[in-house]
Formats: sequence, structure tokens, C-alpha cells
Amino acid sequence: MKSAIVVGAGLAGLTCARRLVELDWQVLVLEASDAPGGRVRTDRVDNFQLDRGFQVLLTAYPAARRWLDYGALQLRFFPAGAEVVTEGGWQRVADPRREFGSILRSLTADIGTMRDKLRVLQWAWESRTSKGELDESLPEQSSEAALRAKGFSDHMIERFWRPWLAGIFLESKLATSSRMLEFVFAQFARGGTALPQGGMQLIPAQLATGLPSESLRLNHPVVAASAHRVTLENGDTQEADAVIVAVEPGAASRLGLPEPDLTWRESRCLYFADAEPATTDGMLRLNGRGDGVVNHFVTLSKVNPSVAPAGQHLMMVGIRPGLSGSTSELETAARKQLMLWFGKQVEGWRLLRDDHIERALPDRLPLRHVSPRPTDKGIWQTGDYLADASIQGAMTSGERVAEALAKQGNL
Repeated sequence: MKSAIVVGAGLAGLTCARRLVELDWQVLVLEASDAPGGRVRTDRVDNFQLDRGFQVLLTAYPAARRWLDYGALQLRFFPAGAEVVTEGGWQRVADPRREFGSILRSLTADIGTMRDKLRVLQWAWESRTSKGELDESLPEQSSEAALRAKGFSDHMIERFWRPWLAGIFLESKLATSSRMLEFVFAQFARGGTALPQGGMQLIPAQLATGLPSESLRLNHPVVAASAHRVTLENGDTQEADAVIVAVEPGAASRLGLPEPDLTWRESRCLYFADAEPATTDGMLRLNGRGDGVVNHFVTLSKVNPSVAPAGQHLMMVGIRPGLSGSTSELETAARKQLMLWFGKQVEGWRLLRDDHIERALPDRLPLRHVSPRPTDKGIWQTGDYLADASIQGAMTSGERVAEALAKQGNL
């Protein structure tokens, strides 16, 4: 039986390990931290359940459907749509295929022309028949250029597309590849947006439980790697037929692997708690005015009551990409802005945490998946930075490396 060592228990590493086990390989996964997940982690803070950064699962992801048991995750779904604040107040944008009762409000919402809304609906219907994976054959341009090419008005782009996509792509210029735009929009059109009841970390935890016992070793940092051997921080070594490095590029470079030429996008959000919810539903709220520090907002406890203890509610405030400042500066500015949205109750909210993740998403342009192959030192690499910045990208990268490695091993 062939053997492999996977360094890193993020989504890419765990999926790679699971696929290798399916292909009858013996696998050992070494993780430096105290739990699997990589950038997908969940913490308990004052009895609240906080994901590290605002993250969601798009249930249409093909790789997630292949590897995850959605029933066991006990998914809690966001409403299909958004409320957008404009100079004229709150405007609802809902998917009439799922929120039929909101169709009148959506059609009359002051966020774009009637043609804009019909174009969204047509795009959604067309996307439902797509294969659901990143299409590298599509011509590539910026997301903004692609939206304009589809005929969307400036009004629609500024009030809806820019804040909505800023929360997904973590950049406000809409410079992200149009291939990613098409891919992400198709996922929203084809499936739901959800949170596991126990937090996003249940996703890697579930992947890990599918491995043979003793295959995953936590608190085992690796300090050196070669084609067939890794050295641990305590000086121990482990050998195998293949070594796969499944950590972010900075950590990979410390193991002697080349660091790709890419930049990273930051994510920042504030978590607040209060006895009263800011909203009566879990609808995503977007800042269509383009002012202040807040880009998006959601009462998470209205989506998933398990995130807050009894008698309390959890509010997530997404900060506009590109803004800097201390926690106190952003908190003060966010409260001032949110009071205009929700009233004086915001004054009494308790700040639980300021989540500032400097390396949240890899920024790749042109966007195409890197073909799996070993480095000149014979080490394999996997991760979303070699595919696309999504749960789908990470898991697909892991699958492809496992299959390429197994194919090479059978030659």
C-alpha cells in the first residue's frame, strides 16, 4: 500500500487525505494547531459561537456535496435575498423563485431599473443549468466590466452589486475575475446559503472524522519537508512515499517551497451581543449608500439560534474592505452608522470581538486552477490559492492533487 503525509488539516489537506484513502493509500495528516480547519475555525466567546470572520457554506458547491453530510451538519439557512439601505430607506431584493411573497417589494425596490431586475432573474435561470464549477474557458475581465457588459445600470451596480460582492470578494473595486463572478453567482442561484448549527468548523471536523483512526495528529508542527520525509518541531521524522503540503503559502515557504506571486485580501468584522435582536429575521443587510465603515450586517442568531446563549442575540457587522483603524475607532464609527439603521438600541450592544484576518482570501488574476504536479524537490502542494478562493476551490484542489498523485504512483 502506498503512503502519504499531508502537512496541514485545512479543507484542501483533509479532502486530499480523504480522496487518497478512497484510492487505497495509507495517509498521515500532521496539523500544527489544536484543531483541524485552517482558516475555517469557530470559537466560544462568553458562550457565543463565533466563526473566525464571516463565512458561509454555499450548498451548491459540487465538492461540498460530494464530501459532506449536510444532514449531520444541521444546516441553518439564510433567507434568499437582501435588504439594501439607500437614501430612500430600506429596499428588499429577494429571489422570487424562493421568496415569492417578496416579489412586489423586489420589483418596486429603488436599487435599479426594471430591466436590471429582469436581467438578474434571467442570469439566475441560466446559471441553474451550468455545471456548477469554475469555467476556465470563459473570457476573463474584471467583475465590474462583466456586469456592465451584461447591461446592468450604474444605479444597480453601486447600490447592490458593489456592496454584495464586496462582502464575498473582500474588495470594493470589483476587480475580481469575471470567471469567479460567474462561478459564485451560479452557486447562489443553484443552492442555499447556510451555516452549520455548530459553526463553520464542523465542516473540517466532519471531513476529519472520515479518516481512519490515528490518521490525524494535532499539535504536530512540521519544520522541514522533502519528497519522502518530514521533520517535526520536536525533532522526530516521518517517512512516506509522498509528501503533500497543504498550508497557506507563507507557511509553505518556511518549509522551503516556492511562494507564489499573489496578494491577500483582508477580512474584518465586529461581533456584537444584546438581549434584543437588531432585526426580526436573518436577512443580509447591505450598505447601498457607499458611506461609513459598514458594508454588510446580519443578525446571526436569527439564522442560527445556537450561536447565542438563551436570552441573547448575536449581530455581525462586516467592515468595508480597505478600511483601517483601531478596534475602538471602527467600533465608534460602526455604532454611529448602525444607530441610523436600527436606532438607539445600538448604544447598548456589547462588543464581543473584532475579527481582523489579514490573509483571508488569495487574490488571483488571471484565474485558473494550477495543474497538480510536484515541485522540483518532489513535494506536492494543495490549497485554494492554487485554485479559486472558496470552499469549493480548496476541496477541489485537494481532490485533484490526490488523483494526480495516485495516477503517478500507479505508472
